[in-house]
Amino acid sequence: MNASLLGKVRLLLDSFDADSGALSLTELSRRSGVAKATVYRLAGEMVQIGFLERVGTDYRLGLRLFELGQLVPTQRIIRDAAVPFMQDLHSLTLETVHLAIRDGLDVMFVEKISGHRSARLPSRIAGRFPIEATATGKAILAYSPSSMFDEVVARGFAPLTTRTVASALRLRRQLDRVRTEGFALEVEEVGLGMTSIAVPVFAGSMVVGAVSVTTTTSRMNVGRVAKPLTAAGSNISRALRGVARSA
Repeated sequence: MNASLLGKVRLLLDSFDADSGALSLTELSRRSGVAKATVYRLAGEMVQIGFLERVGTDYRLGLRLFELGQLVPTQRIIRDAAVPFMQDLHSLTLETVHLAIRDGLDVMFVEKISGHRSARLPSRIAGRFPIEATATGKAILAYSPSSMFDEVVARGFAPLTTRTVASALRLRRQLDRVRTEGFALEVEEVGLGMTSIAVPVFAGSMVVGAVSVTTTTSRMNVGRVAKPLTAAGSNISRALRGVARSA
């Protein structure tokens, strides 16, 4: 395949989102901007290799993509180290626990643990948000090179809610507070009525992700959650150091 063809395949894959489910040929063409005849040919080939599946006359993402996604080294290594401690954290708090990594100027959730007693949240594995808006993102950004802060400011701020951080000064103050207190607190910046607290996860001296506890604003008890969350972050970082030594 040449670059232009690969680019069209990416456009087709990027046409799908969490709410789209199966898409028709016409909708795939509209969303991707790729000519309908080309979509028809490429979609057929992508079905053959498992990147797409047929649902009647429509198409949806195939299981082969999920299978390949589980092999991504960064996601797999951090997730494998984190999950046991995330499970302990969920047992202690009974709230939703997220693991996030940075992808460009976004954070992506690579694991989520919740239960029937946890608050219902719109987050999902592989979901992403602007790094500056989330607690996990602030925890990562606080320990990242200053050049990343500059990139976030240059990109501009996305107003997810009326409370989302919208200025470089406010974001800088938030990150200073993270470094002082050891955790990031996000109050209704991603979703009204929801609050999240997060701590960074390190591999050696490098921040590689963050783990968080999220619940409704009315249920969030920072004093109760911060200590076990901080312990979970430290334990995950320690586990990652062990992986690096054995590699």
